[in-house]
Amino acid sequence: MIRDHFRIMVVDLGTGGGAPQILEGRNAVAGGSGLAAMLFEQYGLPGRPWDDPEQPLIFTIGPLTGYYPLMSKTVCAFKSPYHDQYAESHAGGRSALSLRFADFDGLVIRGKAPRPSCLSIGSRHLELKDVHFLWGMDLFKTGKMLRRMYKGAGHRSIWRIGPAGENRSAMACINVDTYRHFGRLGSGAVMGAKNLKGIVVLGDGSFALPEGKDYPKLFAEVHRKMTDTDMMEKYHNYGTPINMAILNGIRALPIRNLQKTTDPDMEGISGETFARDTLLRNAACAGCPVGCIHLGFVRERFMGENRYLYRQVSYDHEPIFAAGAMLHVTNAFSVLTLLDAVEREGLDIMSAGVALAWATEALEKGILSTRETLVPLRFGDARSYQEAVHHLGAGTNDFYRLLAQGTMRAARHHGGEDFACVLGQEMAGYATGEVFFTSQALGLRHSHLDAGGYSYDQKDQEPDVHGAVHFLVQDECARVLLTSMVSCLFARGVYGEQVLADCLRAVGYRELAEQTGTVARSVQKLRWRMRLGTGFDPRSVSIPKRFLEVETWRGRIDAGYLAAIQDAYANAILTIARDEDTPDQPSQ
Repeated sequence: MIRDHFRIMVVDLGTGGGAPQILEGRNAVAGGSGLAAMLFEQYGLPGRPWDDPEQPLIFTIGPLTGYYPLMSKTVCAFKSPYHDQYAESHAGGRSALSLRFADFDGLVIRGKAPRPSCLSIGSRHLELKDVHFLWGMDLFKTGKMLRRMYKGAGHRSIWRIGPAGENRSAMACINVDTYRHFGRLGSGAVMGAKNLKGIVVLGDGSFALPEGKDYPKLFAEVHRKMTDTDMMEKYHNYGTPINMAILNGIRALPIRNLQKTTDPDMEGISGETFARDTLLRNAACAGCPVGCIHLGFVRERFMGENRYLYRQVSYDHEPIFAAGAMLHVTNAFSVLTLLDAVEREGLDIMSAGVALAWATEALEKGILSTRETLVPLRFGDARSYQEAVHHLGAGTNDFYRLLAQGTMRAARHHGGEDFACVLGQEMAGYATGEVFFTSQALGLRHSHLDAGGYSYDQKDQEPDVHGAVHFLVQDECARVLLTSMVSCLFARGVYGEQVLADCLRAVGYRELAEQTGTVARSVQKLRWRMRLGTGFDPRSVSIPKRFLEVETWRGRIDAGYLAAIQDAYANAILTIARDEDTPDQPSQ
């Protein structure tokens, strides 16, 4: 049944209890990113540190979850250990559909469990179970144990952390159903601080589909666009790793800690190479007909015998960039082995890879020694990086504990800030130019997906500060609408504003369908208010010198253009948060 309110499960880990609560505001924020910001506004404690037990850990889905293809994401919101400010991270898997079948629009977790625990919820179920025996266990073994403990399939979703989360690393992620992640800005550390090793959502309920002719007709058309056209073909056949060769070809791939942007050795880790040599199968998030998850394989000798264990490892462009290009590891199987090691620790691969690239260059320059790194890090040496990943997840010594709080924190302490590849957090796998660098550095999530700056850079046009900032503001607004639904952003070519309005109308959200543009702008402002209200100042962001040394197909980065975009975008963000109209957002 369509409802204009939200149904939120609020859990207190201190008592082990919780109850559903009704929250108004569906027509104001839709769900997903908007609902997460609304819940943080209600439950968040801006003046207290990120690991205060009463800080909320929030998970939300959208009004179209379960009704249309690729409405498959869940938004996770929290106060980040990375910068102690409001943060968002998104993941797929079975997470969203499981919450839908459990009849919840959101889950809010407060307090701290008295001992290491696992929380399980369903439509008629809530339990906090002591799992102290899992504490210290790697992410693979944890997943295996939780699957045995919590029976079910289909609509069961298992979220867990590894040692990195237990050690409160700002690079710790939450693994979702093995192959997906709430990856960036340290959500895993928030779970660790709450003594929460796992969360199991049991989608044990059901919901009715809309009656009438409009819904099935529209569903069929959306499904056709997702499957029968070439719009989504690249995501199924090669996935995002297809970008490796493209970016390398246009001198826009970060290589060897961004000392290079192109290298013929990248052929060894191109999307085509992975598909030809390592691909076992495709997989998909629940409710997705595309199947963009690509699983390669690694093998290891079984107990020293002449037998081998084979494990499946998911790969995408960003993991290959971080564990491959950035570390100059140019063998596809070596990259997968390194990704497997990162998964075991429960680390975000982009942050871990970029951090180790900085440490390698710092070691080369004599800023660090093996007294800090424990292993002789060398570009291209996958085996040494495997060892370093374990040290990073375990926090073996003072150096790795500091590095786990962010590359720039370690650089400020030891030196080497100029070549720390940090844009708000460790950079994503694009070196396209000034607009992207600004977009990630100042973006709300410090993510390459906040806005398509990497796309704007690739247009053949003269530098235009106003045009670039206008694009970033408007593109963020459009994406915020999608992440409030919550759609996979791969589907943004299908789910334009009109299609989203039609989809909402067909399932019964008529009022919401009439004001999608207003909702998008309102959510954009609300999110920025949450971020600025927890201490973010876009005017204080600095971009390290290494980014000014980058050369792309257009030549060397224009420092003046970069600074001008930064300044203009920072002012635009402040204007949005103050709820004022700008030239980029005319009054209605």
